[in-house]
Amino acid sequence: MSSQQRTADMLSVEEARDRILALVPILEVERRPLLETIGQVLADEIIAPFDIPPMENSAMDGYAVRYEDIRGATASRPRQLSVIGHMAAGQMSDSKVRRGTAIRIMTGATIPSGADTVVPFEETDEKERKAAGRALDHVAVRREVTLGEAVRPRGEDVMKGDLVLPQGAVLRPSELGVLASLGYGQVRVIRRPVIAIVATGDELLEPGQPSSPGKIYDSNSYSVAASVVKYGGTPRLLGIARDTMESMNKKLDEGLAADLLITSAGVSKGDYDMVKDVLAARGEITFWSVRMRPAKPLAFGILHGLDGRKVPHLGLPGNPVSAMVAFEELGRPALLKMLGYTRLSKPTVEAVLEDPIFNNDGRRVYARVIVSKRDDTYHARLSGPQGSNLLTSMARANGLAICPEDVPVMRVGQRVKVRMLDWDAEQL
Repeated sequence: MSSQQRTADMLSVEEARDRILALVPILEVERRPLLETIGQVLADEIIAPFDIPPMENSAMDGYAVRYEDIRGATASRPRQLSVIGHMAAGQMSDSKVRRGTAIRIMTGATIPSGADTVVPFEETDEKERKAAGRALDHVAVRREVTLGEAVRPRGEDVMKGDLVLPQGAVLRPSELGVLASLGYGQVRVIRRPVIAIVATGDELLEPGQPSSPGKIYDSNSYSVAASVVKYGGTPRLLGIARDTMESMNKKLDEGLAADLLITSAGVSKGDYDMVKDVLAARGEITFWSVRMRPAKPLAFGILHGLDGRKVPHLGLPGNPVSAMVAFEELGRPALLKMLGYTRLSKPTVEAVLEDPIFNNDGRRVYARVIVSKRDDTYHARLSGPQGSNLLTSMARANGLAICPEDVPVMRVGQRVKVRMLDWDAEQL
């Protein structure tokens, strides 16, 4: 079989993603305290039960006055007013501002009856009165301010009955602030998925164990688990499955308590048949070759438990960069769909290449790059050698530059689409 035929038999990235998303459900709703819902999706629309602000209030410290009483005020011809009270935020006053009077008012305090304008302290003689030890029973206004100056209208932000947040809104700090301002202590959201993570292979050691000849530390479990946390899921590390039927079955049994099971290694042509046999025997698992580099070999399907429970399973490649790229392109969208997200793509920019990208086998290349901005133009340079075992090149990268399947080389100076992994303020 020619290399072109082999490539044609592979799934495209989009085909693989669509098959995964078709079998991954949106999870059920739960009620959580506000601070535990950041990044989750709102299950209900939020209708304002009252106005915000609930009353007219002052936008600054000053004097609540009638505009008619300060019209025409200047430094040479100030308007003298009697101060009939003082109001702090949270206080209410029975006093009414009548002709020739004012009430000293703090930011956030309710505008008293009769007043329609607030004059800032700086436009009065308050400072001089205090310095001279004089009582603040009168004040001189030295400048005419605009009618309604520093008065925040009732309902300026939200009116009772407004749709404040739609169902499906992703809760960021600003949305949590809005919910808190409406009095919500808890809110209904789509719950976070629990993602079980298993590494496979006799050669693996747990981080923290003594090193041993011929052994390597399991990095995949930790990079994938960290990605799960980053995108809003709850990782459950189940440890290492050894290359025995008993060990594999035990880990799979544990993984059936999760919403999604992710394994790494054991899915390529050179891996032990035992790994594939166990996975296939436990459910409807298919093994794919995907037209992407890194991360060609993948497995996906449904694992079956003895109690009838069915759990989606995603088998990632064993090479650490392959596992991370496959998770970004295929695992991350699945996790976000479970969370109820409708926008599953990441930000993409167009950048000028500073290093060539070679594509020698007709797959879509995801090159690890460092994106920076100079003179309002994005530039992308390779973060280092591109071997799928070289995890430090992923650690240095903030984006994945995409070379299409049908482009054998992208040269220096060409523009390339870059899927951003992170936004670094110092670089962008």
